[in-house]
Amino acid sequence: MTPSLGSYVVVGAVAALVTVLTVPMFRLLAPVIGGMTDPDERRVHAEPTSSLGGGALFLGFLAAVVVAWASGWFESTFSSSSEPIGLVAGATIAYLVGVRDDVREISAPAKTAGLVVAASALVFGGVSIIYFRVPFLDLFVPGADIAFLLTVLWVLGMTTALNFIDGLDGLAAGIVGIGSLSFFAYAWQLTSEGLIRGGNLGPLIAIIVTGVCVGFLPWNVHPARIFMGDGGALLLGTLVAASTMAVGGRTDVPYSGQTFFFYAPLVIPLLILGVPVFDTMFAIVRRAVSGKGVATADMGHLHHRLIKLGHGHRRSVAILWAWTALLSGFVLWPTYQDGRFDAIVPIGVAALGLLLFTLFHPSLSRERVDPAAKAASAPRAGESTS
Repeated sequence: MTPSLGSYVVVGAVAALVTVLTVPMFRLLAPVIGGMTDPDERRVHAEPTSSLGGGALFLGFLAAVVVAWASGWFESTFSSSSEPIGLVAGATIAYLVGVRDDVREISAPAKTAGLVVAASALVFGGVSIIYFRVPFLDLFVPGADIAFLLTVLWVLGMTTALNFIDGLDGLAAGIVGIGSLSFFAYAWQLTSEGLIRGGNLGPLIAIIVTGVCVGFLPWNVHPARIFMGDGGALLLGTLVAASTMAVGGRTDVPYSGQTFFFYAPLVIPLLILGVPVFDTMFAIVRRAVSGKGVATADMGHLHHRLIKLGHGHRRSVAILWAWTALLSGFVLWPTYQDGRFDAIVPIGVAALGLLLFTLFHPSLSRERVDPAAKAASAPRAGESTS
């Protein structure tokens, strides 16, 4: 039995409500247990700020899962497999690894090992990649060992991407919220077409992630009163990975109503989350060329470059949100139009307009002429620059 759209909306609303109401608790807790982020040369915020916002995201996630289970609307999701147990276990481990790093920094290998354990919990619960299709090539059905490896790599990739993009107030929460809502719309369409089963866990995770991001943003937009920290970034990355695997890694249909020239459902989340994915790839290449470690923090991320161009904090975030929305539209239009891609022209025009706005906004030329004005309007807040 396929849950109704209204049931998903209620669960997402619960996630948002619990998140927004529990943030103050973690703002008060942070100074007590050492969960504060102090300003330094790598960060652009001016005051010590709580980095324990991931706790509110975690509570919002747990509350939404409990409501979904207790309501009976998602009986086929909770009664037919152990996936929900694996999801909660994996998300909990990822969150605990992240919040441990927020309170007392841990090494990159230790953090990676913790995420491997989180990914393993997903696999043991049944949340893994079953089908894997490379665009334009044949379907690949991995064995248990390869499926395990692919799942771990997918979790590591998603958590790294979201951790890297978490550098300005509201940036990561907004991008993940837009991307998750878009992915829910994509998964809902595949469910409607009968290409994934009605009890698939992926759409439920996607709407919960959307909800917690919506609930967190009022506290996190510039100037942020709390950061999600590594606890929030690793939690969201793990949930996004689980959602996309549950949908994209479960269909062996080469053409599933999505953009006609991709043929691979797992490509879809990479497009929707194109901003953090590109930023991560660019960071890896940039640090490799300069001889630095992948985990070495720098100021070369997309959001830092927008700031250096002269865009203010809010406008830099809005530009990257807009790119995420545009990429989502690029995916969703043909998904809902039976593979037709007659919107390529307006999407291309919108992309060109956004690019021109990014590079040639009128205020940029004024700031280049008047460096003092540019310095006076420098941004005040931000998050991790890893």
